[in-house]
Amino acid sequence: MEQTVEVINHIIRTRRSIFPPSYIEKEIPQEIIENILENANYAPTHKRTEPWRFMVFRGQDKLQHLASFFMERYRNNTPAESFSQARYEAAGEKILKSACVIAINAELHPNDVPEWEETAAVACAVQNMWLTATAYGIGSYWSSPAVLKELAEYLELPEGQKCLGLYYLGYHNAPDTPARRNSSIQEKITWA
Repeated sequence: MEQTVEVINHIIRTRRSIFPPSYIEKEIPQEIIENILENANYAPTHKRTEPWRFMVFRGQDKLQHLASFFMERYRNNTPAESFSQARYEAAGEKILKSACVIAINAELHPNDVPEWEETAAVACAVQNMWLTATAYGIGSYWSSPAVLKELAEYLELPEGQKCLGLYYLGYHNAPDTPARRNSSIQEKITWA
């Protein structure tokens, strides 16, 4: 049992946000993505609503399609005199540098559970994904772009679902970095 605790402590304490500029061109096998998502399914959930819903984008065509949403949104919302080809291309760059991007969605059950509890359950599912990706040596991070309502429309989410962001994944060459916390846990605990 002690070895299990050491392993989970190591994975939790070495988990980092690894961003797409550090990703290398290497495909993540589908069975690994499925395992990452399977572990998400074991997150805690009030009343067993299991509100997490995921839409997986992998492969150049699917990633390009998602990147085009952000690129065209930039084009359509930027006055011609302010338009920059570099910014247009940058709008989809994170997606195109990723091996896989997963849209993180919540299926809300307002008659059964408050929305914040559903959001918390989805966050727990994402943490399970993050820890599993870390164990596989895969970099990842969760981003919540300012255009979540538009993104939900683009994704054609059914009524009752809400987009909570995008989860980027890729093998990477980022150096190991130590954890940074502003203060120790002792400063955040009150013993009652």
